[in-house]
Amino acid sequence: MQANKFKLSVLTALLTLSFNAHADATTATLEQKLEQLQQEMQALKQQLAEEKAARMQQVDTAVKAAVADAVPETSNDTSIGGYGEVAYSNYKDGSVKDQIDLNRFVLFFGHRFNDRLRMYSEFEIEHAIASAGDKGEAEIEQAYIEYNLLPKVNLRAGLMLMPLGILNETHEPPTYYGVFRNEVETRIIPTTWREAGLGLQGKLLDSSLEYNAGISSGFDATKYAGNAAYGIKDMHGEASQAAANNLALYAGLNYRQPGWLLGGGVFTGNTAQNGVSDITSPALQGKNARLTLWDIHGKYSVGNLEMQALYARGTLGDTQAINDAAVIVPGDGKDAAPKSFYGWYGQLAYHVWRKDEMRLTPFVRYERFNTQASVDAGYTANPLNDETVTTLGANFNLSREVVFKADWQNYKTDPLKDRFNLGVGWMF
Repeated sequence: MQANKFKLSVLTALLTLSFNAHADATTATLEQKLEQLQQEMQALKQQLAEEKAARMQQVDTAVKAAVADAVPETSNDTSIGGYGEVAYSNYKDGSVKDQIDLNRFVLFFGHRFNDRLRMYSEFEIEHAIASAGDKGEAEIEQAYIEYNLLPKVNLRAGLMLMPLGILNETHEPPTYYGVFRNEVETRIIPTTWREAGLGLQGKLLDSSLEYNAGISSGFDATKYAGNAAYGIKDMHGEASQAAANNLALYAGLNYRQPGWLLGGGVFTGNTAQNGVSDITSPALQGKNARLTLWDIHGKYSVGNLEMQALYARGTLGDTQAINDAAVIVPGDGKDAAPKSFYGWYGQLAYHVWRKDEMRLTPFVRYERFNTQASVDAGYTANPLNDETVTTLGANFNLSREVVFKADWQNYKTDPLKDRFNLGVGWMF
């Protein structure tokens, strides 16, 4: 009996070992087949992806070929754009003429000669018509060549906008608040201000810092005629057969990040032109009459709120010689040449309504400027050149390119300028 039990135990153990060995072999075979199947599936996916990419490349090549056949190769080399604005002013004082005016109409022409060489230009007509018998003006606002020396270094040569302030380089009507350009960037920084010159422009710090610097034509003190309402703007040559005995240096920096901008600029150069210009001025011969104008500015946007501020200041040397050249004497009613001038403003705007590209944006701007902050001893500054302006209004954008504007302006020193303005502006 014991022998039979022993035999049964041995038989059971042998059967168990045989079953386990068979199961292990079966499992190994299944794992191998599963791994092989996964490899085959991966290879199939790779093949399908390659076939899809090849088909997409074929389609893309065919589309580009069709476009190239349908559109001339040089069709995108020349570009056309522009901007314009019409304004209506109703003055509070009935003795002042209300006015409607096509302030300016500007056409932009650009051309790309190749991947590194470009041309930019703007042609402007102010006040609808320009001839010898009216107040209009036809002028070239920009005309320069830009050559890409390095990935972030461009060489510019020609008639260029000076990199001071916010408005001077970006002044299309939909880009600023108010029917008219702000007073500080019109009377202190003589927007639109351009000079003929040679310079470098580009970007640094992952393109967040833009620089613009060079040498250019300067102002001409022999042109000063005793009207300081617009500071030194009358001395501007505008590259129209301008005197070039004295040249100037300029530089601008703008640091940009999403939602904000911080920047500044400087322009400096002698203006006496050795007294040789359209009219010879012996009083300016051997003089410097150095003009230095600088500014700092900033913009900040958060949500629907926009804030903007700017401060600009200028100094002018040898102003007694300038007065002598213009035959300005104390008490003759003319404005003495300013030894210094300054201006600043702060502005708040809020988007109260938006729909697609349409938006309604009320704003308020406070400006303080003095175009004759100091003059030579014996002369008296014109009190009308020391002004404070408050502007309340709103911009209504039909799109990013078209805007309707309305505002009220209050002048503290000269209330004859108080007025209600309406305007429409566009760019393309």
